[in-house]
Amino acid sequence: MKITIVAGARPNFMKIAPIIHAIEKKEGITYRLVHTGQHYNKNLSETFFTELNIPKPAVNLEVKSGSQATQTAAIMVAFEKDLEENKTDLVLVVGDVTSTMACAIVAKKAHVKVAHVEAGIRSGDLTMPEEINRMVTDSITDYFFTTSVSANKNLLKAGTPENRIFFVGNVMIDTLKKNLPLIKRPNFWDILHLKEKQFYVLTLHRPSNVDAKKDFSKLLQKIMDESDDTPVIFPVHPRTQNILNEANLNFENLHFVEPQGYLSFIYLIKNAKAVLTDSGGITEEASVLNIPCITFRNSTERPETCELGTNRLVGTDFKKIDRAFKDLKANNWNTYTEIPKWDGHTATRIVEIIANGYEQ
Repeated sequence: MKITIVAGARPNFMKIAPIIHAIEKKEGITYRLVHTGQHYNKNLSETFFTELNIPKPAVNLEVKSGSQATQTAAIMVAFEKDLEENKTDLVLVVGDVTSTMACAIVAKKAHVKVAHVEAGIRSGDLTMPEEINRMVTDSITDYFFTTSVSANKNLLKAGTPENRIFFVGNVMIDTLKKNLPLIKRPNFWDILHLKEKQFYVLTLHRPSNVDAKKDFSKLLQKIMDESDDTPVIFPVHPRTQNILNEANLNFENLHFVEPQGYLSFIYLIKNAKAVLTDSGGITEEASVLNIPCITFRNSTERPETCELGTNRLVGTDFKKIDRAFKDLKANNWNTYTEIPKWDGHTATRIVEIIANGYEQ
């Protein structure tokens, strides 16, 4: 069996790594890795191949950035040509980035079966590009690999046949557990005189939080007011950097750093006092590492991180942000409870199902 695995953006690399490693141990399955080039900053793509021990991709489509429509179209055109030249039995897509949706559409129109890893998650927020990507991908997927019971319920509610839904767990946690012994201090640790549990990690990149300069500035000001004098480490996403350049923000304890490789970023999360974010995937990692997580969103596609993890949603509601920081400083925070099948063996389950012909 031949499988084409698609990756394009930072979160994808952590998801495909354990799947590739599981395939390499399984006879009768070969794979071809296609990198769409959706993220092209070195620390958002190339570094991950080295750190996670992933072979270089067979091809990089090098689509780079653009509007939603421009990027989607570029990926589809490039992937269609690649798929025509490299026949496959299955296209496996992961997560919810533009590459996920675009390549699923191309595969389906080419009459190639599609498997979606991390299928069924829903935030209910149609203003998020990722939510549209999830919905479109799942509407044409053949085999659904899910991370949670809530994802299963979402798919069943949408009419997905039960025998196509495979509750396997979370491949992100496979990668996290495997690489914890390898995490390393970032090179700015000593320069900034950071100490364990005495700094915050901040990530913001969602359009709803960062695209309006005035609102973004207000949110950042609120976060810094609540942080007191505690250092705040902000690895800046490329799209956020452009806005920051215009905002002219200056806080003594706010430190902008380059996008981090996986091993150094996990080191930061593991040793932080708390994580402040609008990312979904980071809430998973923070929860499993039992690090308090404040999320600047009103909804989440990963409710298990709030119910069993360490995540709390505050949106941009200043009263909720006040309460969250008050509880954080008083050590009044939920601790991690084991989430079903987030055990480090998800990729093995996925590959076994594929090898057995997708039958439950």
